[in-house]
Amino acid sequence: MTSGEQAKPLLLANVRPMAFRQDTVHKTTDILVGADGKISAIGPSLAAPADTIRVDGKGGWISPGWVDLHVHIWHGGTDISIRPSECGAERGVTTLVDAGSAGEANFHGFREYIIEPAKERIKAFLNLGSIGLVACNRVAELRDIRDIDLDRILECYAENSEHIVGIKVRASHVITGSWGVTPVKLGKKIAKILKIPMMVHVGEPPALYDEVLEILGPGDVVTHCFNGKAGSSIMEDEDLFNLAERCASEGVRLDIGHGGASFSFKVAEAAIARGLLPHSISTDLHGHSMNFPVWDLATTMSKLLSVGMPFDKVVEAVTHAPAEVIKLDMQDRLSVGQRADFTIFDLVDSDLEATDSNGDVSQLTQLFEPRYAVIGSEAITASRYIPRARRLVRHSHGYSWR
Repeated sequence: MTSGEQAKPLLLANVRPMAFRQDTVHKTTDILVGADGKISAIGPSLAAPADTIRVDGKGGWISPGWVDLHVHIWHGGTDISIRPSECGAERGVTTLVDAGSAGEANFHGFREYIIEPAKERIKAFLNLGSIGLVACNRVAELRDIRDIDLDRILECYAENSEHIVGIKVRASHVITGSWGVTPVKLGKKIAKILKIPMMVHVGEPPALYDEVLEILGPGDVVTHCFNGKAGSSIMEDEDLFNLAERCASEGVRLDIGHGGASFSFKVAEAAIARGLLPHSISTDLHGHSMNFPVWDLATTMSKLLSVGMPFDKVVEAVTHAPAEVIKLDMQDRLSVGQRADFTIFDLVDSDLEATDSNGDVSQLTQLFEPRYAVIGSEAITASRYIPRARRLVRHSHGYSWR
């Protein structure tokens, strides 16, 4: 819908509801959304006003709108971020959560230029480091204590509490050097003061994955949970696996955060086979991971399905689970009077070859295919991302594919 265009009622016909946690059965139904964006009727073969826009779901699934808990969308404010439109509604995602692209020094720009204009709902984890990911790993945001301003973080949260859902800390030696786990402890202290969760990136130690888990508590998030990095894989260390299992049972949320370097088919398959499922599935999409190896949320969901995560659990991991983290109300989402926020999708047979962050390849026999993102009275046509050709880029530390 273009600016100034009059909103019209929307009929979502022939859709099968799932993951609404209500007394719904997986039978085909219609959903009528009024011009005000709120559900006005639910049932088979609904009559609709003459000016209604009709979208035929063709028997596809309809779920609460997908939530990607880990993206980087401060486009123009950091050197790695993409635009919300590249990973949002046009990919079936109605809620995007930026994972620490902005710090207290530049969050006002992120709010004005990204959050406020977007059609998607955008929330954010505030980076512990004042500069956020302005120049990402080229200028690390957590070199020492001078990069953290506790008072200004508290002020930033007070001014933006409707947008900020937590604190983000990258705990990896390429970021913190020899500073180790200290930033995680500082981040946890601030999160406690503000009574919000903390998301911690685990990667190349130090800090050790084990140390991070010991600091986290119920409601906190460890992202890149199934990474395959030496010294940070839960499958190479039985004590670490047992610790991760215990922490997950106590309420620490394990998040996929695929990214360019942080998801392993082998680790995910082994962990899921032992009963350790991720809490949430997210992409860690940014300019260096989009074309290889992540692509989008639907493909990431398909990867988890391929390594043994049940279909309903996969959908839960992009709806209710991340919604719990950001305190997004999901109650009675499919009820008359509620604002429409849905994803319409299919599960189709496939022979797609996909790659994880370690370069391992898997054949995906089934794919999640988003068809529409429904935001209020607007149904946005959605599809999986088709990657552009990769190119070899030279860095000071070597080469990488982009």
